[in-house]
Amino acid sequence: MTANIQIKLASRVSSTFHLSVDTEVPGTGITGIFGKSGSGKTTFLRCIAGLLHAEGTLVVAGTTWQDPSTFVPTHKRSLGYVFQEQSLLPHLSVEGNLDYVAKRSESISRTARSDIIDQLGIGSLLARSPEKLSGGERQRVAIARALMRQPSLLLMDEPLASLDIAHREEILPYLETLHDSLAVPMLYVSHASEEIARIADHILVMDDGQVVDSGDVSSVMNAPAFPTASQDDVGVLITGKIGERDDHWHLDKVLFPGGEIWVRSHPERNVGQKLRIRILAKDISLSLSEHEDSSFLNKLPATITAISVEDHPAMQRVRLDVGGNTLFARLTSRSVDHLNLATGTRVVAQIKSVAIVN
Repeated sequence: MTANIQIKLASRVSSTFHLSVDTEVPGTGITGIFGKSGSGKTTFLRCIAGLLHAEGTLVVAGTTWQDPSTFVPTHKRSLGYVFQEQSLLPHLSVEGNLDYVAKRSESISRTARSDIIDQLGIGSLLARSPEKLSGGERQRVAIARALMRQPSLLLMDEPLASLDIAHREEILPYLETLHDSLAVPMLYVSHASEEIARIADHILVMDDGQVVDSGDVSSVMNAPAFPTASQDDVGVLITGKIGERDDHWHLDKVLFPGGEIWVRSHPERNVGQKLRIRILAKDISLSLSEHEDSSFLNKLPATITAISVEDHPAMQRVRLDVGGNTLFARLTSRSVDHLNLATGTRVVAQIKSVAIVN
């Protein structure tokens, strides 16, 4: 069994900001580090890397990187670090950038090197110089270079933050591939909840230099108090399995305890496979009865468990119980009043859109 990563670090970064984290994260999979700007996410990552000095202890893969009598310098810590800005060596080709790190790694084999290149889809880029790569391509090379070290821990500090929407969508599937194949744990910093939802297994929520919540990503993100960048980000994660495929309409039926949801099919997914989906509150409307003359494909019977006013009095958030699962709907206050919605009201949740997480 892989040992958890033990972290107890404290650092007074300035007269007004103090980092104080005492937690454990799984020694496998991807742990998302989430929080608003200024919450201490990057500072936390830099302390783990040894780039900032912090008091305390840090044990990774059974090896002590730091305790009251030990401080392993950054260059001797078995880690890979991917920054927001791609720090490739401009005078070397893509292959040269990879070789620069691979030659300094005593353990990487030719097969492992080839696997990393294939996983990140950069085989056709090897002869190019960094300046001739798109933002998404440069970041994929940066990730590959970090993996060439064969690290015990991979750190990613908002690797998609500097990319536009198109390039973010280009790179996310590769991160999902890493999620399934990566043999080492990853700490992934982001203030974008959709990124965390798509790739993370575990999550730490940070605020004012401290971890204020942690746990399984679905449990934490589905909690009513989970912070989001905007009200449009409010949503839940649901795990189900593919129970049926409709080849004519190119749809898969995902079964979960609350019912069934149709999603777009994909040739790489199979019946019986587990699938995690995300449903945003803004993509749910409510009705008091089920209508057949509707374009909504997904309609789930639900019971209202809570209603609360959002930041603006024109909007309200309705919490729903769907077979033991929680959904949220974002409605205008006028709609809530018009339908006479209240706690205990039975409704039909009509889902406009479903995001496939993995």
